[in-house]
Amino acid sequence: SLSGGQKQRVAIARALVSQPKLILADEPTAALDSKSGRDVVEIMRGLAKEQHSTILLVTHDNRILDIADRIIHMEDGHLAQDTATPATTGVLSGK
Repeated sequence: SLSGGQKQRVAIARALVSQPKLILADEPTAALDSKSGRDVVEIMRGLAKEQHSTILLVTHDNRILDIADRIIHMEDGHLAQDTATPATTGVLSGK
């Protein structure tokens, strides 16, 4: 039987095998411990960068926010904050 982390990795591999331009990930770390969750998100990010894909990831797990290129915070169904991380500030502003 596969562990939660192994099942997540299999799901990611299946999602990325067709090299989609957009990957929608709803709480991919929800059932995982912090290390496994971080590993899963780092794998997703690495594969997406290799394939020039975009990941739209929905999470309540603040422990993985530092991996993101951009963070959009929603509150009560409305955009509360849109933050570019230091690595992408120039890209998002067009500089």
